[in-house]
Amino acid sequence: MGTPNGAVNAQGKRPLLSFGVISDVQYADIPDGRSFIGVPRYYRHSILVLQRAVQKWNNHKKLKFVVNFGDIIDGFCPKDQSLNAIKKVINEFEIFNGHAYHMIGNHCLYNLPRNKLLPLLNIPSPDHHAYYDFSPIPEYRFIVLDGYDISAIGWPQDHPKTVEAINFLREKNPNSQKNSPEGLVDLERRFLMFNGAVGKEQLEWLDNTLQDATASKQKVVVCCHLPLDPGATSKEALLWNYDEVMAVIHRYNCVKVCLAGHDHKGGHTVDSHGVHHRVLEAVLECPPGTDAFGYVDVYDDRLSLIGTDRMENTDMIFQS
Repeated sequence: MGTPNGAVNAQGKRPLLSFGVISDVQYADIPDGRSFIGVPRYYRHSILVLQRAVQKWNNHKKLKFVVNFGDIIDGFCPKDQSLNAIKKVINEFEIFNGHAYHMIGNHCLYNLPRNKLLPLLNIPSPDHHAYYDFSPIPEYRFIVLDGYDISAIGWPQDHPKTVEAINFLREKNPNSQKNSPEGLVDLERRFLMFNGAVGKEQLEWLDNTLQDATASKQKVVVCCHLPLDPGATSKEALLWNYDEVMAVIHRYNCVKVCLAGHDHKGGHTVDSHGVHHRVLEAVLECPPGTDAFGYVDVYDDRLSLIGTDRMENTDMIFQS
């Protein structure tokens, strides 16, 4: 996993801090399978990848925290096993010698409703919202978005957010199967039930949080299960209103990197405002004996992702 954080990088600098990253574990105690487009998925092996990740993170000794980018278990997990499966994966994260920050993904919500899921993930959840921020060092703030704030999954069926999502999908996706992009063109292909949106209140919270970070002269890393830029992901994996979220982000110069999961192949791009978008490769698609996790060294002028095996190294240098 590269050199420990006590070592200097190629520019002769020590990182301000380092943290671990992993995404889309999607564990289930079921035989291996395939995605709807035929990509192999290794449901039982995924927890072994997580175990190796935690061991490597602990051996590193300098990681301040880890971030799990959602989809902790898989939608095919038998529903009578959902609670125990989630607890089993969380127990692995708890072996890490530090704090683990979680966010929710669609597969989490296929298994448990928000009101049961969020306490298990230790997500601060007034009104069962799953967005929050934290500042591990004075120079940086991390913002975790709730990409399923407006969603057809996770909320009670009669909840206003469910109703809003279902009406939105009816308007945007004419297919009877709302996870089908058939007939949808280009960016329209994101209007699928397994995606979601950031609601109005959360957008206002994001704006206020970025104002505060700017006033505090902090650089910001935005984390969301769903990707926020079409250059880093397939169109089918985007947040429904990624454009609205990025319009808020682009009002400020403080956001340097957006990190995401969901699109299992991973990706990286730099948008028109110089913001890096890095989508993390999924644990679930690691064949036995392979891995996908890493850690990030944080500097004043870049984030450097040091990946293991299928997770690619990425040096995200900030534009001045």
